[in-house]
Amino acid sequence: MSPRQYLLVLIGILAREGLRFLHQRERFLGALVRPLVWLFIFAAGFRAVLGISIIPPYETYILYEEYIAPGLAAMILLFGGMQSSLSMVYDRELGSMRLLMVSPFPRWWLLLCKLLAGALVAVLQVYLFLAIAWFWGVQPPPIGYLLVLPALLLTALMLGALGLFLSSVIRQLENFAGVMNFVIFPLFFASSALYPLWRIRDSSIPLYEICRFNPFTWGVELIRFSLYAQLNWYALAGVAAALALFLAAALWGYDPGRGMMRFKQGGG
Repeated sequence: MSPRQYLLVLIGILAREGLRFLHQRERFLGALVRPLVWLFIFAAGFRAVLGISIIPPYETYILYEEYIAPGLAAMILLFGGMQSSLSMVYDRELGSMRLLMVSPFPRWWLLLCKLLAGALVAVLQVYLFLAIAWFWGVQPPPIGYLLVLPALLLTALMLGALGLFLSSVIRQLENFAGVMNFVIFPLFFASSALYPLWRIRDSSIPLYEICRFNPFTWGVELIRFSLYAQLNWYALAGVAAALALFLAAALWGYDPGRGMMRFKQGGG
């Protein structure tokens, strides 16, 4: 296989995911409405409950809305990664994924292309969210919109790889929603997306430790620091390590000779 053929496969999968996203308008609206509701309605309530109007975690004072905006952006990536994984389960039941997997290209390349396509769609949704949030006072430095791109892409790949692994474990489409509830909500609420870690530490040390080692927290902090033109090396290392682990698990899960696909085929 030549590099040009590999590139054609990548372009084809990217185009397929892009067209699917354009045709599923409810998916687009749902991805935007959910974080905007949290930003517009719940931010004021959370700020009142926390008893703070400004938070100084990054050498400057930012409004609470500016604090949670990166967390809500990460939430878009989280739901986007799980939606992309849902499509894998759906394609497997329809048989279209089998046609993709029996192509002469390596399975790892096909899965990477699928993962990258879902990540790019989710990143596009985040930028639309940030554009709307700008009118609500979430106005990071202009350079932050550019610097946050690698953080968004890396976090989207990490969460997408997690979803890809879960899709290799789930046998039926009906079971996907239930499993996701045990993944999405614990990841989101046991993180620094809505509350500063120091606030969580003041209320519960065990919960603080859970949040501190939550991969989603690493993604949130990487996005948050990058959006305000700073770099959190601890978060970067954590996201990179989690991406490598989840991706290895996903590739193992979709290996018909060793992973979960072998057990599914054996069980009929």
